Amino acid sequence: MKGRESMDKTHRQITKIAREVGKFTVRTMKAEGVGTAEFDLIHAVRKNPGITQAEICKILGADKGAVAKQTANLETKGFLRREINPGDGRSQLIFPTEQAQCLKNSKARIETLFYEWLAEALCEEERIEFARLLNILYQRCKEESKAGFPEMTARMKHLARND
Repeated sequence: MKGRESMDKTHRQITKIAREVGKFTVRTMKAEGVGTAEFDLIHAVRKNPGITQAEICKILGADKGAVAKQTANLETKGFLRREINPGDGRSQLIFPTEQAQCLKNSKARIETLFYEWLAEALCEEERIEFARLLNILYQRCKEESKAGFPEMTARMKHLARND
């Protein structure tokens, strides 16, 4: 595995930058009373308004108890609201509140501010070229994700066979 890691010419720097931005964002957002796992749950609900707790569990890969506790906590804090599921009276649908929408926007603003500051180390021409190249990688990543990660799954299987 060691030889394989050295083939990564990026040295996982995209991941490392995102991690540092995440640290700053979490630190800043904690002042609003929301933790990292709660960010993920709010994001899932924002992307899927009217979602059930069971669906949140699937999206986040979290257990029922943890999601139930976080959902109740976020409802108490005013970030989520529940409605009875008209299709199944036993479950409830979860929606983001206006407060959750504002939280997302402020998280995006914090990240944008950080990335703008970071890009100031480049001249305008370099920023344009970097953004162009980054978009190529992002589009490739998004296509792989939408397809269910077939190429990466195949590569992981190949890697496991060769270990």
